[in-house]
Amino acid sequence: MAVLTRAARDSSVVAWRNLVTIKRNPDLLFGAVVNPIIFVLLFAYVFAGSLGGDGYRHFLVGGIFVQTVAFNSAFTTLGLTNDLTKGMIDRFRSLPMSRLAVILGRTASDLVVSAVTLVIMTLAGLVVGWRIDGGLVGAVLGYLLLLLFAFAMSWVGGWIGLLCRSVEVAQSAGLIWLFPVSFIASVFVSAQTLPGPLRAFAEWNPISAVADTTRRLFGNPIQPPDIAPATGGSPSIRACTRWEARCWSSRYSCPWRWPATARYPAEESQPVRGRFRGPTPGRRPRGRRRPSRTR
Repeated sequence: MAVLTRAARDSSVVAWRNLVTIKRNPDLLFGAVVNPIIFVLLFAYVFAGSLGGDGYRHFLVGGIFVQTVAFNSAFTTLGLTNDLTKGMIDRFRSLPMSRLAVILGRTASDLVVSAVTLVIMTLAGLVVGWRIDGGLVGAVLGYLLLLLFAFAMSWVGGWIGLLCRSVEVAQSAGLIWLFPVSFIASVFVSAQTLPGPLRAFAEWNPISAVADTTRRLFGNPIQPPDIAPATGGSPSIRACTRWEARCWSSRYSCPWRWPATARYPAEESQPVRGRFRGPTPGRRPRGRRRPSRTR
């Protein structure tokens, strides 16, 4: 019991140190706050019109919550790698403190960052028209599930941060695996619409499970609204497309209709007013006239 108490006390000190660092450098919080808002505004106003309108916004925001807390694990990766490169981990080893306090304090401070991000994301969702229809208990359970998932993902990011040798490598390694994992899931679209292998991966993906459970707790739809299939564009666009295809095929389908430059290779091509002209049969290239021979 004393060991756990000591680990919790030391972890709180390390977490407070990390939060003070963010307070003194607010730009560290910029990416965790601005990127989710950009995703919400982009998909809610740019793509929602063609993906289902208001019904898609109710489906979208729950998935954006899960993607946001998953991407916050990259801050754990960068933080631990930064402490390793600057020698802070070696200083902590020389102190009479718990070995678990370093990574536990880092994940705890990033959990606070995830909580702040969820508050800002909730306000952004309310602005675009998203609402919680599952009641107070469902809303509380949904946010607790998101924070638990954020804490678990922070440990994954911490493990990657301990393997990296530089901050530049950690910046790439902390994000490169998150893009396919978060996009091949039921965050933006339903997993039922994906092809075979991607659908199997999306159904296995824990981000899909957390996103669907969060939507159920919030009372949001689990499936996006049905979208009418594309009709191929307006008649004028289709007519122009057919005309271009006919012109292209009539010009390049037969060898005798190819351009002259394609039938005859250029020999002694000469520039004429900024263009190349092929050789003229029976014509000698221009140049200085040869002197006539006299006997």
